[in-house]
Amino acid sequence: MKEVPGLYAEFRMKFPEILEQNERVGPDGARVGPLDEKTRALVKIGIAAASLHLTSVTTQVARAREAGATEDEIMHAMLLVIPTCGFPTFMQPTAVSGE
Repeated sequence: MKEVPGLYAEFRMKFPEILEQNERVGPDGARVGPLDEKTRALVKIGIAAASLHLTSVTTQVARAREAGATEDEIMHAMLLVIPTCGFPTFMQPTAVSGE
């Protein structure tokens, strides 16, 4: 099992029922649309980066790689944050994700 962030592990211990319900949302959302796993991960990178959810950026970059995304595709997803959210927003998760 992959190591999870401490806050997530703590939440999981305190509120397992809520976490279980929340974790069903992702797979349910994936089933309702035509996007493949790699594309969904790339979209989620942009969403996480734009939201400054830095742990999520790292997670989604790993998932994108596992789904076959290239480093160029991952960087492109990150670069798309700049026109909408600005360069400083882009730089925050880029530093964290190691891109």
